[in-house]
Amino acid sequence: MGELTVGVLGYGYWGSKHVRVLNGIPDVDVVVIENHIDRLAAAGAAFPGLMCMADLDKALEFVDAIVIATAASSHAAIARRCLEAGVHVMVEKPLTTCALEARGLITLAAERGLVLMVGHTFEYNAAVHVLRDLVDSGELGTIRYIDTARLNLGLYQADVNVMWDLAPHDISIVNYLLGSTPTHVSAWARSHVPTQVEDVAYLQLEYAEPDTRAYVHVSWLDPKKVRRVTVVGSEKMAVYNDVDPNEPIRIYDMGVDESQSLNPDRPVSYRVGDILSPRVSGPEPLLVEDEHFVDCVRRGLVPRSDGRSGLAVVAAIEAAERSAAAAGARVSIDTAPALVEHAA
Repeated sequence: MGELTVGVLGYGYWGSKHVRVLNGIPDVDVVVIENHIDRLAAAGAAFPGLMCMADLDKALEFVDAIVIATAASSHAAIARRCLEAGVHVMVEKPLTTCALEARGLITLAAERGLVLMVGHTFEYNAAVHVLRDLVDSGELGTIRYIDTARLNLGLYQADVNVMWDLAPHDISIVNYLLGSTPTHVSAWARSHVPTQVEDVAYLQLEYAEPDTRAYVHVSWLDPKKVRRVTVVGSEKMAVYNDVDPNEPIRIYDMGVDESQSLNPDRPVSYRVGDILSPRVSGPEPLLVEDEHFVDCVRRGLVPRSDGRSGLAVVAAIEAAERSAAAAGARVSIDTAPALVEHAA
């Protein structure tokens, strides 16, 4: 296939990673776009063979596709600007910070025949694929609930709270595992430092198909880095620990034994069996994600984590903010991908 020119807008934490990965994909030319002079200089020093530009409008004149890795609150406006220029777009999570804006981008991309993808990186993670296979195969039994924790000390964001920063990862993982999207959410969030930005949050997500719940805990104010997803089934339980490179997945043959009759002094019986840690191997998830984006652009395919996938996450967090503002009230989530009119 011929050369594809892909711009990376924003040379920060995620942008620099995309530049490194895309630069290693055959027949892809990378352009770094960054208006902070020091970051642009850093990109030039790290990748001396790449074109580095400060002006997005000039870059849009000759790039075929772009990865947007800027502040979350800027995603919607920049993505629209790129789509209107006829450029395929991948946006780092979250797609937008407003469901209406997400629907507008979906509409615009469809009208222009362009790829719109969101960077739900964990959907391209080999360990998450193993976890989904366990769910799909029925080995875990009926899924009783899923619990996630994404905690660390920092990094506080200037434009969004902890839900917009960290929860997209876990909501996208749960949606992917269940092949579904939540219908309702109850959430609690609070700021514990003078920033007045919520830095700790708990979300309860309700799913109709399958009929189960997920509990998401996110925090910028925790002494230990935690990246954990626990899937509790009627037959077995599985834990994905992203900070354990040796055993990221553990399968526990344990649970509550429903077959035994209950007795007043012991209301439930427990079953405890073996613990299995399957081998997990695969390429870097970001490489899989970026290769998928490039392939979708070249072949006109719909990405696995497309605009509708991004909308489902955005709508859930938007509803969670409403719930948190109402002291945890149960709020419905509108994930309907209906196309809406967009501004001319």
